Amino acid sequence: MDPIQLLLEGVLDHVRPLTDGAPAAYIPELATADPDHLALAVVGPRGRIFSVGDDHIEFSIQSISKPFVLALALQEHGLDAVLQRVGAEPSGEPFNAISLEARTGRPANPMVNAGAIATSALVSGDDIDERTGRIVDMLSAFAGRSLWIDEGVYRSESETGFRNRALAHLMRSYGIVDGSVDTAVETYFRQCSILVTVKDLAIMAGTLAFGGINPVTGRRVVTEAIARDVLSIMASCGMYDFSGEWMLRVGLPAKSGVSGGLLAAAPSQFGVASFSPRLDEHGNSVRSTAVMERLSTSFGMHVFEQHETIAEPGISVDRDDLGAITVRLGGELGFAGAERVLTVLREVSRGASDDVVVTIDARDLARMHPAALAAIRQEIAAAGDALRLLE
Repeated sequence: MDPIQLLLEGVLDHVRPLTDGAPAAYIPELATADPDHLALAVVGPRGRIFSVGDDHIEFSIQSISKPFVLALALQEHGLDAVLQRVGAEPSGEPFNAISLEARTGRPANPMVNAGAIATSALVSGDDIDERTGRIVDMLSAFAGRSLWIDEGVYRSESETGFRNRALAHLMRSYGIVDGSVDTAVETYFRQCSILVTVKDLAIMAGTLAFGGINPVTGRRVVTEAIARDVLSIMASCGMYDFSGEWMLRVGLPAKSGVSGGLLAAAPSQFGVASFSPRLDEHGNSVRSTAVMERLSTSFGMHVFEQHETIAEPGISVDRDDLGAITVRLGGELGFAGAERVLTVLREVSRGASDDVVVTIDARDLARMHPAALAAIRQEIAAAGDALRLLE
């Protein structure tokens, strides 16, 4: 077996004995889930998927749809317009809390039910089917394959969704939800009923992790700015009233769903997802949470882990037989790494003859941040003809 597969199998073996919690009981279709299902999937920057356990099992996406519908609303309206209808602050309350800003009526954030309904109501379309179609298309692009709705789960959601309807009517009274409350709520129920596998969720997380580009299809789904904004909301709000401790223990932007799915994104590294139906008191999967904590601890996934390569980009200095000097850059060059590059350039320039031009070859850089590029260009301008840049 592939060594990465073996590592992932080891993670599942570690959490498999956990039997705390139970499947969601308030949605009849979810209550019948096999509590012993367990799966894990990871996708890297080149689109290779590693998955173990019950990775073929389909389940409804539930609240994990929220970040991706937020991405669609941001794409259609922009950040400022979305923030007029829904906030961006952790609520510290359960996902289905009836809690809105006293003055504006805005829900706390797009990851709680009230905020997700407000976000879904922003999706363009004249009726439920048209709005749902746009949402399914967006989530399918994130997953890299055509997704569809489980009509049985949808009916179960709709028949028991009294609290969500109450939230929608309350937001309608504040003008947060425009038009038909029925259209807004039923669209939300349908988006939660989209079927996915753990591999789909890993690819969706990976698309966010890689700046909006699906690592499997290579297609740009959303802009880098939208992916960043969605991950920012997930980091502070994605795990409901467990979000603070989650960030401390796991340290990754994440989103859970009451069917037992959980996805997380390690920016610029990989997307990861787990599935197990037993939930804790916060509505998060017990074993999926344990999986992510195990991965974070064992594999160094925490977003606040030290990453020396950002401050220490790859630098090599080549001299040919004629005395020409080339400084080659590799990896990622951020603002912190620019200081190191400038130091090398100055040392090389001081040791070179007056008639030698030092070439900075940045063509192998995976990424150069604007501030770093500006610093290097300023150094080139100060040096006159002694430095030149290849991009």
